[in-house]
Amino acid sequence: MEELQIKVEKAHPIDFGRGIIRLDPSTLLSLQLSPGDIVEIEGKKTTAAKVWRADRQDWGQGIGRIDGFTRQNAGVGIGERVAIRRVEVTPAEKVVLAPPEGITMEFGTNIQAIIKHNILKHPFVEGDVIPITSSMTQPTPGNQAIPLVAIEATPEEGILIITESTEIELRQKPAKGYEDAARGIAYEDIGGLGDEIQRVREMIELPLKHHEIFQRLNIEPPKGVILYGPPGTGKTLIAKAVAGESRANFLYIAGPEIMGRFYGESEERLRKIFEEAAENAPSIIFIDEIDSIAPKRENVTGEVERRVVAQLLTLMDGMEERGQIVVIGATNRVDSIDPALRRPGRFDREIEIGVPDSDDRLEILQIHTRGMPMAEDVDLEYLAEHTQGFVGADLLALVQEASMRSLRRILPEINLDEDEIPEEVLEKLVVNPEDFEDALTEVEPSAMREVLVEVPSIKWDDVGGLDEAKQEIVEAVEWPLKRPDRIMEMGIKAPKGILLYGPPGTGKTLMAQAVANESNANFISIKGPQMLSKFVGESEKAIRETFKKARQVSPCIIFFDEIDSIATTRMADSETGRASQQVVNQLLTELDGLEALKEVVVIAATNRPDMIDPALMRSGRFDRLVLVGNSTMEGRENIFNIHTRNIPLDPEVSISELAAMTEGYVGADIEAVCREAVMLALRENFETDSVKKTHFLAAMSKVKPTVSEDMAEFYGKMQEKLKGSTHKQETSSYMGYM
Repeated sequence: MEELQIKVEKAHPIDFGRGIIRLDPSTLLSLQLSPGDIVEIEGKKTTAAKVWRADRQDWGQGIGRIDGFTRQNAGVGIGERVAIRRVEVTPAEKVVLAPPEGITMEFGTNIQAIIKHNILKHPFVEGDVIPITSSMTQPTPGNQAIPLVAIEATPEEGILIITESTEIELRQKPAKGYEDAARGIAYEDIGGLGDEIQRVREMIELPLKHHEIFQRLNIEPPKGVILYGPPGTGKTLIAKAVAGESRANFLYIAGPEIMGRFYGESEERLRKIFEEAAENAPSIIFIDEIDSIAPKRENVTGEVERRVVAQLLTLMDGMEERGQIVVIGATNRVDSIDPALRRPGRFDREIEIGVPDSDDRLEILQIHTRGMPMAEDVDLEYLAEHTQGFVGADLLALVQEASMRSLRRILPEINLDEDEIPEEVLEKLVVNPEDFEDALTEVEPSAMREVLVEVPSIKWDDVGGLDEAKQEIVEAVEWPLKRPDRIMEMGIKAPKGILLYGPPGTGKTLMAQAVANESNANFISIKGPQMLSKFVGESEKAIRETFKKARQVSPCIIFFDEIDSIATTRMADSETGRASQQVVNQLLTELDGLEALKEVVVIAATNRPDMIDPALMRSGRFDRLVLVGNSTMEGRENIFNIHTRNIPLDPEVSISELAAMTEGYVGADIEAVCREAVMLALRENFETDSVKKTHFLAAMSKVKPTVSEDMAEFYGKMQEKLKGSTHKQETSSYMGYM
């Protein structure tokens, strides 16, 4: 019988627990298979799976994707080879299922029918673990499926399949010898992080499984790896998955647990853990929050911490051989770990587990919504695109919050005093798109928590006039964030920053908010003066932290309002002058230093461009200097239309006439005119149902235009100067208007 050797890879999240193998067309051809056929998979053990077609990116790779349960039934890990061949299956007459050791189960009524429905057409061999992934059963923690072992089957030989006529018997007594079946996290339970898992696996699985490779190369296998990144990205999860998949002994250390109050107690606890690991090798020691037990020794006042760091250093790289022990450390403050630990031989690799991008977020959402009763119009792709800055833990919280919303909807129909809730009520529990929308307003991205500013709700339709400035901003911000591939294809780098300048009230801040909303990016707003601190170095640190955060949660827009307050020309010699000099220097290096700004755009707004340090105004820092100036007649009409959208106007009120009469008025002035007109109408008659032309005329006499001729001239000169990219310190009659 024809057989093929293929390499095993992890399954897609949607294939979890379905007992299928994805094969490429060439494999299907050579074995004369079609989707839906059953193949026998032979690794260390033999099992079976149903054939499905592979995705295009897997074609010609010679791989088969199977999930953790099928890998376990075949006795293979990811990257190992199995033989597959086409087989004929026999319908099973009877199958006896039991939970593996370590899992206790309570069977409710009607459970046989639920299980049968769930595993219908599922191929298996006697002794296989068959996962139940129904939403009607209670999954084990951290795993959205219940493993049941087929301890007996009739007939006893060959590949069997569950049919309508198969008799299913359930036993409550756990099956002996199947401890592995109840294992926790598999690689399918981790969304995104494909490259990171690959790097961790080659560091950890290879040395533990195939020590001979390193003997052949005559090198020492890697001894340790630090996983670092923002909280909630999946550092601990990766460590658990690696331990589960490599079948290694797993020892977990929560950093602070090591500390003891007696002299030498902390060191002894560490030694014992390493001794235990050596006895049960191959072992993985996982130290969570490693920065708490191995801080920089020069910064620590206590003697205990220094001794613990020293003990850890000697255990990891001392005179004694460490054997088959790999140490994984996890932290979100990698820079506070003692540098002596971060050298090769102790921790050989440092792998960043970053904030997931939209593809990774989609995979994470697919994992967390497995087995969840969802309405058909729930669009996970839309959710993945609109959850920037969300880490895995946030997405789990989002899914949980959405399901709680759906529960809240049918709560009035549930009688909580009943022992069991009727089936027809339970079937109404379905999660809708509205539940996810509501949950999005509740759950915040944890990577942005300290600097979170809501993505503004302002759209381009809410910004009147200013068409030229709008176009400039769309090109500089929206294009690079929405279509970075197109910018790359054309062989240029995207602009880094935009400076919006112009008279007060023209809509500079409004435009920054609109572009953040329209480009679907995270938005960090910084009010200039809040950056300044009386302590030396604090202001620069605040700017550093802001940019660091923005890089983590990209795509991101940083908006500096009133930037002239922190980036004044570096000439002053007073104390305050020196402080602002440091801030300007920090800003310059962040904008155009050695660290690249990827998918981070800086927008700054000011009405005093003449006060800003010239070094900031050059190309490569603020690439575009956009004058948000006085609006045209058409622009003012537009602004009036926006602000009178919900005002009941008298038919005699002509918007174009009002626009013609408001020369010199900026957006904020026009808003004030509309507001004042309504207040005057209410003063006249509180029960009025329309606002008349006379009210608008009276309002105009109260609200004076912001832009005078002198001011318009000042900004005109300013624009000419900045166009020529020469920027001289200018004092002007305009100073009197500030």
